[in-house]
Amino acid sequence: MMTELSLNVLDIAQNSIKAGASLIRISVARRPAEGRISITVEDNGCGMTPEQVARVIDPFYTTRTTRKVGLGVPFFKMSAEMTGGEFSIRSTPGEGTVLTADYCYRHIDMLPLGDMAATMVSLVSVNPEIDFIYSFACGTEQFTMDTREVKAVLEGLPVNSNEVLGFIGEMIRENQAETDRYPENLAETPLNLS
Repeated sequence: MMTELSLNVLDIAQNSIKAGASLIRISVARRPAEGRISITVEDNGCGMTPEQVARVIDPFYTTRTTRKVGLGVPFFKMSAEMTGGEFSIRSTPGEGTVLTADYCYRHIDMLPLGDMAATMVSLVSVNPEIDFIYSFACGTEQFTMDTREVKAVLEGLPVNSNEVLGFIGEMIRENQAETDRYPENLAETPLNLS
């Protein structure tokens, strides 16, 4: 089991990269009124057949050659269901895959979200040719980081340079903390981000 959800998201995004995705969307949406948080990873990779979708939640099924088991998707599913939440996966061959884990975040078995900024920086640093969109919403407030927009203003500076990665990480941390503490959301304790 992963110690925080951001590590599981990193593993799921790696699956998207191996599936040939050129665009990966990672969304975190906290709904304070419902006590729920949803994490979605969506890609435009090769997709899966219905048979592959049925097998992908099996920890003993993997396409990797470096290990005999695939734990990312089964752990993602289990982490949501442990909290009384739900998990879904939709995939179409040639179009991509969408995985969503919905959590009851007040549940005692809820894992911390972890450092999503570090997860996004890791993904961008190793995969500068892939576009990533990260969004975080809490109630009615939301922010989005899109590497396509970042690349458009870089004027030749690589997106995986230390300066740009530092900017991306800081931007995500600051905006996520501000979004999670927006006045209408202060009626309850902000989500543990660490």
